[in-house]
Amino acid sequence: MALLEASRIVAGYGETEILHGVSVTVDNGEIVTVIGPNGCGKSTLMKAIVGLVQVRTGTVIFRGEDISSLPPQQIVRRGLCYVPQSANVFPALSIRENLEMGAFVRDDDYGGRIDEMFELFPDLAVRPNRKAGSLSGGQRQMLAVARALMLDPVLLLLDEPSAGLSPAMTNLVLERISEINATGVAFLLVEQNAREALRLSDRGYVLSAGENRLDDAGHALLDNPEVARLYLGG
Repeated sequence: MALLEASRIVAGYGETEILHGVSVTVDNGEIVTVIGPNGCGKSTLMKAIVGLVQVRTGTVIFRGEDISSLPPQQIVRRGLCYVPQSANVFPALSIRENLEMGAFVRDDDYGGRIDEMFELFPDLAVRPNRKAGSLSGGQRQMLAVARALMLDPVLLLLDEPSAGLSPAMTNLVLERISEINATGVAFLLVEQNAREALRLSDRGYVLSAGENRLDDAGHALLDNPEVARLYLGG
């Protein structure tokens, strides 16, 4: 049984339909990347899976349960967390306070989990009382991921985690994703740096105009000349 199975998802905003029957699956421990041109529905797919956009038709099955109509706060409790591309930290709160906010639905002592996040992201541990709004773009992205990890998710959805970052910081973020994945956390990524993301991924999907275009192993998509020409810059 797949960890996540989104089947024939139709979703959009108002009267505008963005997704026209998109399907993706993520197995336990996998890294899966969704690529495609701007406006093809990648972010809408993420939001539909986590309940931020209504699923009009189709189903989202997570850990064997239909979560298609659940609100985000209930989906999060089931072990599925989402990190949006922007507005993903509380800028007026400190690093530590952001992490505490990430544990808002936990009813146990999460102090040890904060320590684990500081070990995983040592840049955040240097000045834990520093306001998140003063962090660099890369540090904010790391804080956003760390905050999501406060809930011990089994699946983490990341929307453009390297957007606006330098090549060096992009590599660091992807390294952290690989390290976290090695602990058993599965990932569904939407990533503008498609080549590096596919190199990291077990499998990938290509979306076009709100529909599945093709899917394959990450390395196979990298070696596909059509994918290279259309989506990887040659």
